[in-house]
Amino acid sequence: MSTSQIENYFNFLAPDDIRLKDTRIGIETILSEYIDRGLTPEEIAQTYPSLTLEQVYATILYYLQNRDRISDYLQNWREHGNKMREQQRLNPPPVSLKLKQLRRERSKAKK
Repeated sequence: MSTSQIENYFNFLAPDDIRLKDTRIGIETILSEYIDRGLTPEEIAQTYPSLTLEQVYATILYYLQNRDRISDYLQNWREHGNKMREQQRLNPPPVSLKLKQLRRERSKAKK
């Protein structure tokens, strides 16, 4: 299957946002399961029932045909996620602060 045929399975929303057509699932979701966790395509399709096995295989094939570019894509995605988690840790939303305060108060009340 050619790269152009494979690309028909995806929506290229931005250089850093490639999703499977008719879903909100990004290729990074499937590829992290496949590369990082070592799941088989069948296991991935079972984990994400909104995906077909064909979509999972298409994503893996797209990665294999474009390994360097998609590896960079995944690295950028991971770095962005790490940066966002760090920003949230340093500047937690007000609701998180309120929940921590409530937990402390409950903990004190139990003692």
